[in-house]
Formats: sequence, C-alpha cells, structure tokens
Amino acid sequence: MDPRGSSGRARPPARARASRRLLALAALTVLALLAAGCSQAGSPPHPSSSSTAGAATTRCGATRTAANVPVDVEVVRGHASCGTALTVERSYAEAIRSGKAPGNGGGGPVHVHGWTCQGFATPVVLATGKASKCIRSGSEILAVLPPTSSG
Repeated sequence: MDPRGSSGRARPPARARASRRLLALAALTVLALLAAGCSQAGSPPHPSSSSTAGAATTRCGATRTAANVPVDVEVVRGHASCGTALTVERSYAEAIRSGKAPGNGGGGPVHVHGWTCQGFATPVVLATGKASKCIRSGSEILAVLPPTSSG
C-alpha cells in the first residue's frame, strides 16, 4: 500500500494524524468553552497568593498555550518565581508549536529550562481546567484555564 495520499506527498502515520485531530478537537473544545463563558480582563499586574487545602498557590499571570488558548500560570507547590513560571510555560508552548514535543501531539513530556512539562488529557482539562503542568525538584507550575463568568 502506497503511504501517499491523493496529493502524491507522503502522509504522516495514522497515529500522528489521529493525534493532530485530537489536539485540534481539544483546542476547539476549550475555545468553545471559553467563548461560552465570556472573557477575563487580563492578567493581574502582580503575583497573588491564595491558600487552598493548606497549600499556598501563587498566581503569576497569563500566557497562551500552543493552541493559542489563554491560561493562567500558577505555582502550586514548591518554589519558583513568577518570572520563571511564565518563562517555562511560554517555552513549553513554543516547544509544542515547533514540533519538539514527543508523544501524541504534545502530550509527551518536554524538558524546558530544567523543568519537565506535560499536557493533561482533554477529559482532565474539561473536568479540572488544568491544561498542563511543569515539575522540577518538588516544585510544580500549572497552566489553568481562566475562570469564566456565568452571568
């Protein structure tokens, strides 16, 4: 069987095509959820902290995923400056956009600036709002969907 499609160019393996479709579907789903819930007015000018179940969370600001979905960046465990957290998340998104991510369209772990980053599966993103996490030496950075207003 010839691996080329009707255009005569080599087609990517079926797994890669399925991964791209899944990534596109996930991005569209997230965008639709964000559009349905309105928008947020931007990122906070300074880091803010909150405490949930005894663990301090530092909210560092906003960036965008490789699929151009807005996310809030939070340090949820350990120590990392907001500058580091934002740089790591932006570098992770760039690595996925440039094809440096192994696995299913960016799902595999990616190493950036000494951190190991990995995206969550679509059902997890939809259930928790957590888009990805980056870990290093007991510290954890999360990229989460911004809260939506329901009114």
